[in-house]
Amino acid sequence: MPKTYLKKNNSLTLTLRNIIPIIKANWIGQNDVAIIDAISIDSRSLQNGENTLFFAISGPNNDGHSYIEELIEKGVKHFVVTYIPSAVAGKANFLVVENTLEALQKFASYYRSLFEFPIIGITGSNGKTIIKEWLNFLLSPDYNIIRSPKSYNSQVGVPLSILGIKEKHNLGIFEAGISTMNEMEKLQKIIRPTIGILSNIGSAHDEGFPSVAEKIKEKLKLFTSVNVLILNKNKTINAFVNPKIKTFSWCSDDKSADVYITKKNIGDLTELQVTYKEDTFPIIIPFQDQASVENAIHCMMVMLYFGYNHKVIQTRMAQLYPVEMRLKVKNGIYNCTIIDDSYSSDFQSLKIALDFLEHQKQHKKKTIILSDIFQSGLNNEELYSQVSQLIISNKITRVIGIGETISQYKSKFINSVAFNNVAEFADAFDRLNFENETILVKGARDFHFEEIVSMLEEKTHETVLEINLNAISYNLNFFKSKLAPKTKMMVMVKAFGYGNGGFEIAKLLEHHKVDYLGVAFADEGISLKSAGITVPIMVMNPETTSFSAIIQHNLEPEIYSIKGLKAFLKIAEQKKLKNFPVHIKIDTGMHRLGFEEENLSELISILKGNETVQIKSVLSHMATSDDLKHDVFAKSQIALFEKLSAQLLSALNIKPIRHILNTSGISNYPDAQYDMVRLGIGLYGISNDEEEQKYLENVGTLKSVISQIRTIDQGESVGYGRRFIAENETKIATIPIGYADGIRRSWGNGVGYVVINNKQAKIVGSICMDMLMVDVTSIDCKEGNSVIIFGENPSVNHMAKQLNTIPYEILTSISQRVKRVFFRE
Repeated sequence: MPKTYLKKNNSLTLTLRNIIPIIKANWIGQNDVAIIDAISIDSRSLQNGENTLFFAISGPNNDGHSYIEELIEKGVKHFVVTYIPSAVAGKANFLVVENTLEALQKFASYYRSLFEFPIIGITGSNGKTIIKEWLNFLLSPDYNIIRSPKSYNSQVGVPLSILGIKEKHNLGIFEAGISTMNEMEKLQKIIRPTIGILSNIGSAHDEGFPSVAEKIKEKLKLFTSVNVLILNKNKTINAFVNPKIKTFSWCSDDKSADVYITKKNIGDLTELQVTYKEDTFPIIIPFQDQASVENAIHCMMVMLYFGYNHKVIQTRMAQLYPVEMRLKVKNGIYNCTIIDDSYSSDFQSLKIALDFLEHQKQHKKKTIILSDIFQSGLNNEELYSQVSQLIISNKITRVIGIGETISQYKSKFINSVAFNNVAEFADAFDRLNFENETILVKGARDFHFEEIVSMLEEKTHETVLEINLNAISYNLNFFKSKLAPKTKMMVMVKAFGYGNGGFEIAKLLEHHKVDYLGVAFADEGISLKSAGITVPIMVMNPETTSFSAIIQHNLEPEIYSIKGLKAFLKIAEQKKLKNFPVHIKIDTGMHRLGFEEENLSELISILKGNETVQIKSVLSHMATSDDLKHDVFAKSQIALFEKLSAQLLSALNIKPIRHILNTSGISNYPDAQYDMVRLGIGLYGISNDEEEQKYLENVGTLKSVISQIRTIDQGESVGYGRRFIAENETKIATIPIGYADGIRRSWGNGVGYVVINNKQAKIVGSICMDMLMVDVTSIDCKEGNSVIIFGENPSVNHMAKQLNTIPYEILTSISQRVKRVFFRE
């Protein structure tokens, strides 16, 4: 097993003067010898500082150049740009390039060239992150490892991962993910793996490739210069592997592979019989599902290639564990919010977690509970000095260190306390006075920080609605891509974010810099404003009794009647307001709320010359944008809106924002975008168009657990009213979720199903207030197993169709007593 690797004789201290020729930039500035010690693409990160080089990357929905002025005000002095905005000319150092993303990739490729040690490159459709994390666990006793943080495997994520390499690292493990053609060659030049792993090839991102064959060939480009490629021997894939590349293969049905493996289940475990060279030996892994077994075998193959002996492999493989790849936001005790990142502790992922904390903070007070940090590539003095600077830049209020090493460096942190282990922390728990704060819990797996999360977490029943924040970001950008560059976006977060949670989603949308948020009633907006949301919030259905509160909390009311307008003006005049923002609703055929054509002259006469209010927008609402059978009616609404809004604008000599399109309208009537659109149910992964639905990501997964399993005899019944009678001996599982949680009774008694261990279990008998029962006769399961109520399968769309309702009703019916858990991959 190789132990020592040499770094090339290059300095790691970089200045702008060094970087300019690397990225082929034209420098415009005052100080090209400025030292660069950090790279950033995120304008919102509190870690940006005077030695940060900011790459202004532009995408289809976002232009990094628009944040430069704000960053200069915060102290950032160095930028890689494609152009210099006129407002910031002469105010900073600018490295002008043709393409900022390509410049970042060139810089990362150069940085990679400074190091000579083994690099493991992993690609495939599934399993990349799990293989990477398991390899880190298996090899970390012997190597100082740098690896991709979380799932940083994209065209941007890979270079950022590579730039985390430090001088003391001697093994790298990096993922490479692609979604279309001509991407892998760029990643290969950055990672330059010496050892390759091709994981499972599945259907993910099939739409980005002409064929499966082209996808395989594209992925194999990562391995053009490897010393060895580890893969499952497969005729389809082998046909595309360059014969000049040395392979190290395994297989379960082909003894000509380098390693031949047979499998059998033992309880909840899998025993592998491994035949390699002249030896056959067993390995026990604590999983049975096919994906986990394949991922574990790939890891074992690396250990064999590195020359580990059988006993070490057996011992370490038996300790493999489920990988938690997500940062989770949970409700905590005493009005705290918990960010659970309790399974990893390395410098790169700490930076990501701190950014996530800032984006999701719900309180001014911010606490971090942090374990010893491993695999940093730095000596401890330098490591904890840098960690201290990170924590200072992120304005953390309190630091709680757990571990013998971090305890030694406690003095580097302001307002800190340290414990040698979790047991000491538990003994002091009551004295730490957790209350009204956001707490990031970040620790290496060996510290068992899940115990800390359990102490801090608000205790509720075992049913949870998991909200995928990555999916929300993806869906937001999907609809943004349909908009003209100057079209603004309002996002609806009414009805508790369509049942998914209000503040957390609003905070994410604020992070994405949406232009407006929309709520139904004032109390929803007040709640968001009180929690610190600064994005303008429109109240769509304000009651006259809420006008004073709307003014007090700087909300913006929709005005839809003469009576409402006069009532608002009376209060606004009493408060001596000037130019208070309001929004005028026009009824173009929905006949729900809004000024009709005959009201327009009176509306104009009241508003003309009135300086108490300012009309921020004029809007209407479409009744049939989701159903093209009513295309003529929809277009008549748009035409009437154009006519009436133009009349209003002309009479009052104003230029407010105009908007009429909702989610379906964005897709079906793109010519009517006007100045802004209103995104609603689409953000949450729901579309009425089956073709569009394929491109949206599922946001919410409602989960529970099996409380109890029993077997009933033929003729016995289940539930109220004996609506289910067993025709044979039947195994029944009880799930702690019912109609009080929002599951309609009509979904029961054979109509609906849940998913347990990837198999459908039909609901039997009546759904109760707090429980439902399912038939698990043909499913291998036990008490405590996870149960999917809805998510990918069954989907909310499927449930709505079966129940003759709409997805909105399914989502918004989920009770507030169901705990929401927000996570980011």
